[in-house]
Amino acid sequence: MKRKAAPKRTTAPKRKPRKLRRPQRKVARRPAMPERTSAFAVRSILVPIDFSAHSKNALQCALPIAERFRATLHLVYVVEPTMYPADLGFGQVVLPGVEDELREKGGDQLKALIRREIGDRVEASWIVRTGNPHQEILREAEERGVDMIVVATHGHSGVEHMLFGSTADRVVRHARCPVLTVGPPLP
Repeated sequence: MKRKAAPKRTTAPKRKPRKLRRPQRKVARRPAMPERTSAFAVRSILVPIDFSAHSKNALQCALPIAERFRATLHLVYVVEPTMYPADLGFGQVVLPGVEDELREKGGDQLKALIRREIGDRVEASWIVRTGNPHQEILREAEERGVDMIVVATHGHSGVEHMLFGSTADRVVRHARCPVLTVGPPLP
């Protein structure tokens, strides 16, 4: 008998390895923020300046906010009345010439600060006022109808805070608009 030839072994077609399907996660993307359509519209920001590093730091924090909202920055410098004790019991003497000079120098410094730090990035204005700093800051905010105040804190604590108080604390407590306080820059 004739032997039958053994059938040729054929290999099964190679299967592609199965890819494990990972569940598709839908990531919610935030829509691009439309210009000036926020519930919190900021059109003007008041920044009190005393030319310290702290107040300049507050200005640097206010600038990107103003750019984002296309807001106007209003810088205010407050000259405290200069009173000197008088001899012969006449009470305190106010020297108006000193205040006028401080106001003039303050205005010049504000103009230079706007040119140097703000430039054409946003619209900016300045004013020099005379009086108690926190009262004048609040008065300026009311008169201009600002939407936000950005004020520096000087980090006084303990006895210094008790003796001198804090302009920023008083502004926060009495302002009728949101107040952003900016602490001293970290070392």
